Amino acid sequence: MEKETEAKVAAGVAGTATVGGAVGTVAAAGTAGLSATGITTGLAAIGSVVGGGMVAGIAITAAAPLAVAAATYGIWRLARK
Repeated sequence: MEKETEAKVAAGVAGTATVGGAVGTVAAAGTAGLSATGITTGLAAIGSVVGGGMVAGIAITAAAPLAVAAATYGIWRLARK
């Protein structure tokens, strides 16, 4: 496999794995698991960490997998040079 393709695959796998962690975090932070109430309260709880509410929680939860994927891609590319 080409180095660039390997880096993209590694970033995709890391990002996908982090999505599972993000869903688990929202479920654990919520009051009722993955129901509408649980997701809403989970996102609000995550957002309250930075002084926001549910919208801030959505931003944090969405940014985590992207950050992990970008970091993995960069590290993989540097390590493979």
